[in-house]
Amino acid sequence: MKKYSIIFFLTMFLIGTDTFLISPLLPTLSSLYGIPTTISGWMVSAYAIGYAVFALFSGPISDGHDRKKVMGWGLFSFAIATLLCGFAFNFQLMLLFRLLAGISASFVTPQVWASIPVVVKKKNIVKVMGYATAGLSVSQLVGIPIGSYLAAVSWHTPFFVISALSIILLVLLIFVLPELDAGQREHFSFIKTYSNVLTNKRALSYLFAYFIFQTGSFTVMTFISTWFTKSFGLTLSGVGTAMIAIGGGNLIGSLFGSQIVDRLGLEKSFMYELLVLIFLYLAIPFIHVFWVAEIFLTITFLFNGFIFPLFMTTLQSTTTNARSTISSLSNAAMYFGETIAGIIGGILYNQYYGFSAISLFAFIMIGISLILYSRSGLFKKDRQLNE
Repeated sequence: MKKYSIIFFLTMFLIGTDTFLISPLLPTLSSLYGIPTTISGWMVSAYAIGYAVFALFSGPISDGHDRKKVMGWGLFSFAIATLLCGFAFNFQLMLLFRLLAGISASFVTPQVWASIPVVVKKKNIVKVMGYATAGLSVSQLVGIPIGSYLAAVSWHTPFFVISALSIILLVLLIFVLPELDAGQREHFSFIKTYSNVLTNKRALSYLFAYFIFQTGSFTVMTFISTWFTKSFGLTLSGVGTAMIAIGGGNLIGSLFGSQIVDRLGLEKSFMYELLVLIFLYLAIPFIHVFWVAEIFLTITFLFNGFIFPLFMTTLQSTTTNARSTISSLSNAAMYFGETIAGIIGGILYNQYYGFSAISLFAFIMIGISLILYSRSGLFKKDRQLNE
């Protein structure tokens, strides 16, 4: 189990780091390419768009093939696309190569979630899901600083380093992972695969509840920095320091959430953690002191860390022959939720009651998510994974 945990942790960390890598480079690249700041964000969006769109196709394709090979080729393509970013001499080429990197990544990370139930014992699924989540959490903490430090050498350097590390990870993957689902391969049928998923009522209910949760959660995440700056007068560096502590809570939750599941069981853990999050978001509008806000948000993201592996575990439990498709759809749901969160959050913050409105919106959305999971029967004691 340990070797798989390390591989999956490193995979999520590397892909996640690349996602945030370009953010500190935007001012430099804007100047280099002679583009206004208003469109520089497309260098980030190009990656997200490539990932979100092709995630809808990568899942069914992966479910018809050995997932190890799909992950391997995806990682190789990701390394090449990232390497090419380091040679992009104009804005259009950078957009193209970032798009290709996002497309490649969409064939890698869904295989992580889909492979864990295959290569580890049932009792260890939540724990290994937690390690993979921890890789993503760490990347969120250090992705921007890593990009900044490497860019101090040259703007090319971050892309070259990530590309080289991707090749090293690819070699480890080849030697460590077994063939995945080799015995279940069949002729690829996009329509058949999605037909099976779209007629799976439990999978659809879990995906919709997950989307609702992520919309509420990302609304909060997106506007924490704005709240800290406007309400508490924090500088940019002060916000960064505050976010490290909050991200640390998320990381700790990812690593140790499985211990709660071992004590309470998955169903009770899931329900109690959702209830705690609902309470925390309801309490935040009454906070007017920075250090109290910092503590509450750190605890909030600690529970986000606890619960994320449970989302992925329950989603994977809804099928045995379309796990990559479920993973891809969950990623698409997350990105779609993030998109809506940015739109709704801006309206709530600017036109209503600032961060209080955002927190209450998250309270409502996570409450709806809890109701949807409850109606699906998830919290019943006789519900078993992979039933």
